[in-house]
Amino acid sequence: MTDDRSFHVLEAVPSRLEASPQRPRRRWSSEAKARLVEASLEPGANVSAIAREAGLSPSQLFGWRRKALKRSVVKPREDAKRLGFVEITPTASAAVEIDLGGVVIRAGVDIGQEQLVRIIRAVRAA
Repeated sequence: MTDDRSFHVLEAVPSRLEASPQRPRRRWSSEAKARLVEASLEPGANVSAIAREAGLSPSQLFGWRRKALKRSVVKPREDAKRLGFVEITPTASAAVEIDLGGVVIRAGVDIGQEQLVRIIRAVRAA
């Protein structure tokens, strides 16, 4: 070992990791969360569109909704009917009539579930 007792000074400069977000995390007030969750529970509401308008990811709003419903902070509206299907036994001339707000949809027994869902959604959107 030499008598030269020199050393090097290392300088560390803190910087953001490449994977970290460029903007700081936002904090949402309880009132803002409640307002967005309530809006997303309205009949026919598009949760993804509501989330994008507010500037957050749809998965975040879906998470807030799930937590609020689990804790019974909010309840889904009673008039928010979900599509449901029942098994029917077809006859030779069987048909189903569905009344959606004054619009009557008549469908034969040979129609598929996916096609019927598309028709119902189209009528609701009109």
